[in-house]
Amino acid sequence: MKQPQRIELVPGYQISRIITGLWQVADIEKTGNSMDMDSAARSLVEYAETGFDTFDMADHYGSAELIAGHARKQLLKDAQSKGSSLKARFHTKWCPKPGEMTAQKVRDGVLQSAERLAVEQIDMMQFHWWNYEHPDYLEAMEGLQLARDEGIINQIGLTNFDTDHLHLLLQEGHEIISNQVVVSLLDRRALEEMSELCLKHGIKLLAYGSVAGGFLSEKWLGKVEPSLSQINDWSKMKYKRFIEQTGGWEKFQQILATLDRIAQKKKASITNVATRWVLDQPAVGAVIIGARLSESEHRSDNANLFSFALDQEDHEAIDEVMSGTRRLKGDCGSEYRQPPFLTAAGDLSDHLEEQSISDHRLTLFKDQDVQKLGTGSFWESVCGYSRAVKKGGRILVSGTTAIHGEDRVICSNDPRGQTVYILDKILSAVSVLGGKRSDIIRTRVYLSNSEHCEIVSRVHGRYFEGLNPANTTLEVSNLIGDHLVEIEAEAIVEDA
Repeated sequence: MKQPQRIELVPGYQISRIITGLWQVADIEKTGNSMDMDSAARSLVEYAETGFDTFDMADHYGSAELIAGHARKQLLKDAQSKGSSLKARFHTKWCPKPGEMTAQKVRDGVLQSAERLAVEQIDMMQFHWWNYEHPDYLEAMEGLQLARDEGIINQIGLTNFDTDHLHLLLQEGHEIISNQVVVSLLDRRALEEMSELCLKHGIKLLAYGSVAGGFLSEKWLGKVEPSLSQINDWSKMKYKRFIEQTGGWEKFQQILATLDRIAQKKKASITNVATRWVLDQPAVGAVIIGARLSESEHRSDNANLFSFALDQEDHEAIDEVMSGTRRLKGDCGSEYRQPPFLTAAGDLSDHLEEQSISDHRLTLFKDQDVQKLGTGSFWESVCGYSRAVKKGGRILVSGTTAIHGEDRVICSNDPRGQTVYILDKILSAVSVLGGKRSDIIRTRVYLSNSEHCEIVSRVHGRYFEGLNPANTTLEVSNLIGDHLVEIEAEAIVEDA
């Protein structure tokens, strides 16, 4: 069997270009029964012995971390008996609920995964944050940096971060080597600005969903469209929604037919061609392919990825059939944070409500007619104003700058990063007062430099895509304090 290619994400840190994803462990265990540890771990050892020696999991993928830790012990023992070092890499994710973050809370989360993996140092911890309206992801990243400085983490990556928030973290000086996002023929959002940013900063995309949960395969060529009720696999539920959003089943069949013609020419599978296309994208470092341990394995077919290449004619044929598809809404990871929630679970509204812990910096004051939101800042007390006010169904958000905590200015020299932080802060205030993004009907943007207008306006456009509130953008002679951008907003809430 041909072994998969390898890639160096940063000097000295090498992985397989096919990462074995363990999210199916959670699906297998969803009835409440845990997998057999020895059998599942043996499967991972077999994967590693054939070159598929990089594994991806998360703190909420059932017993995946425990299985990986069990397998790692055996692989380490085998390597030591041969007088060699362990090549296998074990990547996990930390996906905390939004809320106040302290260095100790972050450290406890990291140590829990390290204990389950049975390691003193986690190869790579990938950070996911559910709701950017809660700004403590900044403290969480600082906590991860401290854990890396302490040696508990080797590398830090992200998962499902969009381009604007990756940009913000980079401007704040965080060292990130990867971002795990969906990249496939059905979802090419990461190949736009995300790829440009990653190439500029030497960050690699770790692509999952490259075969759309198995839909991009011979199994579905020429088949009648299944309903969601006929699918009981969480992953397929998600990617069936992708098919519906990008063009429907008839268009999807045209895509499969094109891939099949290429596959026959290359003596490969449709899955191979779809995955090879993803690996050919310049910012993509590796693809993550899920495995149902102890049930089935596709290592031989996956290894075939490195036995052929797509030529210009192949890429042109793929581009032509894809030209009639619709782009998925938003940026990378948007499906986890806003409608239409193209996830395995469908509509995540209830889940997001569980995650809607108010920013601990905000305090709500109510009387019979008016609700007022405060942060306890020095200027609020001096000037006698509120962060935001709601009267009746109307919410007014005061001029907002990129102040984090008492006096820290986020992205002090970067208008894009400041705008991202400010709009998150505004959405948080509106949310606490019972509104949502779609309730915002007007924004006013103040710039200290008109040359920043397009940069700031593009961020504004991404935040309010399809909503289009009234807007005024002004250059002013100066903004008080070390700020490049200030924004205020109004919203109308239809109270029940």
